[in-house]
Amino acid sequence: MKNRVQELEKLIIHHKSLYYSGKPEISDHEYDALENELKKLDSENSVLNLIGSVSTNLEKVKHDQKMLSLDKVYNLEELIKWKGSDEIVSTFKVDGVSCSLIYDNGHLVLAKTRGDGSFGEDITDKVRWIEELPKTISIKEKIEIRGELYANEKNFFLLSDEMISRGLEKPTSQRNIVAGLMGRKEHLDLCRFITFMGFDVLGLNSLKTEIEKEKILSKNGFNTPRVTLHKNNNTIEEEIENARIFMSEGDYQIDGVVFTYNDILKQNELGNTAHHPRFKMAFKFMGESKTTKIQEITWQVSRNGFLTPVAEVEPVELSGAMISRVTLHNYGMVRQFELKSGDEIEIIRSGEVIPKFLSVIKSSESKFSYPKNCPSCNSDLVVKEIRLMCINEFCPGKNKEIILNFIVKIGIEDLSSKRLDELLRVGLVKTIPDLYKLTVADFMGLEKVKDKLAEKLYENIQKTKSTDLITFLSSLGITGGAYNKCEKVVHAGFDDIEKILNLTFEQLKSIDGFAEKSAEDFLQSLREKHPLIKELIQLGFEIKKEEKKQTIITDKKICITGALSEKRSVIEDKIRENGGVVVGSVSKNTDYLLTNETDPNSSKFKKALELKIPIITEEQFFKMI
Repeated sequence: MKNRVQELEKLIIHHKSLYYSGKPEISDHEYDALENELKKLDSENSVLNLIGSVSTNLEKVKHDQKMLSLDKVYNLEELIKWKGSDEIVSTFKVDGVSCSLIYDNGHLVLAKTRGDGSFGEDITDKVRWIEELPKTISIKEKIEIRGELYANEKNFFLLSDEMISRGLEKPTSQRNIVAGLMGRKEHLDLCRFITFMGFDVLGLNSLKTEIEKEKILSKNGFNTPRVTLHKNNNTIEEEIENARIFMSEGDYQIDGVVFTYNDILKQNELGNTAHHPRFKMAFKFMGESKTTKIQEITWQVSRNGFLTPVAEVEPVELSGAMISRVTLHNYGMVRQFELKSGDEIEIIRSGEVIPKFLSVIKSSESKFSYPKNCPSCNSDLVVKEIRLMCINEFCPGKNKEIILNFIVKIGIEDLSSKRLDELLRVGLVKTIPDLYKLTVADFMGLEKVKDKLAEKLYENIQKTKSTDLITFLSSLGITGGAYNKCEKVVHAGFDDIEKILNLTFEQLKSIDGFAEKSAEDFLQSLREKHPLIKELIQLGFEIKKEEKKQTIITDKKICITGALSEKRSVIEDKIRENGGVVVGSVSKNTDYLLTNETDPNSSKFKKALELKIPIITEEQFFKMI
């Protein structure tokens, strides 16, 4: 019954929104039948009260418990000092509009903004339009769910198109449009493009820990942010680095990480100030933004077939680095802002994160355009929501990226991108397993390859057949399968290939760092790789059990910066082989900064000097191991 109620909610929201936009798909009679069925199953369901044209809400509503701001820190040392010896929980800090939802007897009865913290505005009529938001939950007590309203990249793109089609002003930013929609008194159905992410539960006295809140929210169908439990300080830096990466690559906006004491009894003891709770702390990134000009936009085919746009810009210094390339995320971003050569744009770089586009300062006279054909295979491109996609299964660009990713991650030395291009061009390699079918004679047929190099290339490929499980998994190109994620899976007890092949959704979701969506994506992608895994094993792959080597750098955290004589991936592998831990940034918990630089220009070098972290050269590192 519950599944049918949720199905009816989504159908009614969908068809009512089409009706108000003048594009109905079903007759009034068919729509009435949907409402009547929902009335029989759940007569109090809030979807039955949807208002599509004009709302008279925006009345002030008192919060039973104040919605306070958060205290902030900008460096790891302050965060660790605040944490003390207690367990804390982290969640990504969604950059949207704060929202409070009241459920009574299992039904959504009220939604309100944060307002001034004491009084918010009634936005119930708008929130009821959010498809993914549960209108009914299993909890019968009166409770409050707090979270954030936001627009992800895909929905912002679709919303923009819909607003233009209605003659409304084109939205300019993901965050501003959410606040704008919450303040509107008409076109309420546009709120279906907004998403709610829940992170707090008030009113359940049975809860003992913060981590239990996420389980309750997920069980009742709420979207939840990435949640990680930190029993000690070692995982905190890693999560901050994950947030940095998400800021550049994620599909919705975050502006930091929120840390909360896990023990609710401790939370109650600490209480609140007039401004913020003492048991929560926001870690924010110091960001620097500047204006530059787009010289050219280039598009590259990724291994999943999506075209990634990058702006080549007039060089500008940001956070101690000279920036000449800026990520534009996807086709939706480029089309939304009609980005083109000559545009003056604002870009931002937070910490070590990849620089990203923020806004257009001044649009050029150039005509907006985007590629219609794949730059690799010349096939017609398909617009798939916010992405441009090459659907040619045999696209050489896409195929090359898949194989090249494997070569880099599995550690095949001397097989460069150019040599791979030649192998692909002459048809010796079409898939990853083909690498292991190459002979010395095959390499001899390549340009500028003689006996010794041919034998070396052959041996370099063959020796990667013996590898550890984490490296093997991370080389396969699994969605969300970066090295650190594969490491979590293996260290959670799935330490042989049979266990990996039989991994279930529930097992994966129970592993720290995997939320419902990331677990689904990882598992689906892993299952698609089963034939590849089995073929590689048939070709002689031996997956070794992980044995931590005891050396001078065992368990030491090592950060790398600057150019090295060896490829960075080779050095990272050497660190891991010798029991060390590779980290992405310098903090007081870092044991060494590895660099060949002598002039402290980089932010990592300066930070290491400031914190008196030992700085070692590549030569010193090799002597150590």
